[in-house]
Amino acid sequence: MNAIDAVREYHDELVAIRHDLHAHPELGFEEHRTSDIVAARLAEWGIEVHRGVGGTGVVGVLRRGNGPARIGLRADMDALPIHEATGTDYASRTEGRMHACGHDGHTTMLLGAARYLAERGAFNGTVNFFFQPAEEGLGGATAMLKDGLFEKFPCDSVFGMHNYPGLPVGKFAIRPGPMMAAAAFFDITVTGKGAHAARPEQSTDPVLAAAAITGALQSIVSRNVKPGEAAVLSVTCLQAGNAYNVIPETALIRGTARCFKRETMAFIEAKMQLLASHVAAGFGATAALDFRLVFAPLLNDPEQTKAMAGAAAALVGEDSVNLHADAAMGSEDFSFMLEACPGAYIGLGNGEASAPLHNDHYDFNDEAIPFGAGLYAALAETKLPQGV
Repeated sequence: MNAIDAVREYHDELVAIRHDLHAHPELGFEEHRTSDIVAARLAEWGIEVHRGVGGTGVVGVLRRGNGPARIGLRADMDALPIHEATGTDYASRTEGRMHACGHDGHTTMLLGAARYLAERGAFNGTVNFFFQPAEEGLGGATAMLKDGLFEKFPCDSVFGMHNYPGLPVGKFAIRPGPMMAAAAFFDITVTGKGAHAARPEQSTDPVLAAAAITGALQSIVSRNVKPGEAAVLSVTCLQAGNAYNVIPETALIRGTARCFKRETMAFIEAKMQLLASHVAAGFGATAALDFRLVFAPLLNDPEQTKAMAGAAAALVGEDSVNLHADAAMGSEDFSFMLEACPGAYIGLGNGEASAPLHNDHYDFNDEAIPFGAGLYAALAETKLPQGV
C-alpha cells in the first residue's frame, strides 16, 4: 500500500477538516482558529508542536530513529478578501472572506501527511511540518524566516506545493529552475500644482504628467529586457482628483512588475525611477517612486526537483508527472524559503473543471487531498530512508 492509498483510509476525516477550514477563512496573520486546529491535530498524533512562529505560524516536529537528515514540508493557511459565490453547504461564514486559493486544502494535505508519518511513516530522521501564515502578499514566509525558522528547525531540503486548476486530479507539474515569478508592487506619486480647470495655465498638471509616465513605463520591458527573458510591467491603477472642474495637485500611479531574476527586478526599479522623475520634470512636476519586492523568484533546485518528481512518479506513474511545466508569471512567497534552503515546489491537479484561483467560484477539490498528502509523506520517506 502506498502513501496515497493509506491516506484514503481517513479521507472522510480530512475532508471534514478541509470543509471546516473553508467555512471559517482567516486573512494573513489572523489565522488564530486555523492555527489552533492545526496545533491540536498535530498534538493528537504525538507530534511536537511550536506555536507563534512568524506570528500565527505553526511548526510540527516529528523525529524517528537517530538519522541526522532533516526535511521541511510546507503549507500555507491564509484566505483572501473575496466574497464567496460557490453556494456549497460549507461556504464561508465570514462575509467578504473566502479560501479562493485553496490554502484550506494545502493545510489539510499537510495534516494528512503528518498523521500518516506519525502513525506508520517508514523514515529515519526529522520531519518539520511548516504551516505558514500570510502567503497572500503579506510576507508570511519572510516573517517565519526572521523568526529563525531554519535556525530553530534546520532542514537539508524543503518542499511545497500548490493546486493547479485545469490540471486533472492525480497529475503533477514541475520544472527545475524558474517555476514562478518575482513580483513587486509600486506606487508613483506625481506632484504638480492644482488650479481651476478653466485656467490650466496656472497649474502644473499632474494628471498629464502621470499619463505620460504611464506610457513611458511600457518601454522598460519592450525596449530594455531581452525578448527571451520574460518580464511584465503593468500599471493597474491611476488616481487623480475628484471634481470635474479642478486640476488636482497630485496623481497616483500603481501597478506590479514581474520577472524571473532578482537582477532584472533591480533593473526595472532603477529604470522606473529614472523615467518617472525625468518625465515628470519635463512637465514641471515631481515623481516619487515607492517600489516594494513582495515575492522573490521561485527557483526549484535541480537535484531536489528530481527527488520531488521521482517521489510523485513512484506514486502515480511517470506519465502523470510533467517535468517540463511552463514557468508562471504568478508568484508565491515560498520562494523566500527556497532562497534560504534548497528545495522544490510542485503543481498538484485540482481538476479540469475547477474555477480559476482567486475567483469567487473557486473551490479546492477534495479528491486531490490523498495525492498531495501522499506526496508529502512519500518525500519524507524518500529523503529520510531507514537504515541510513
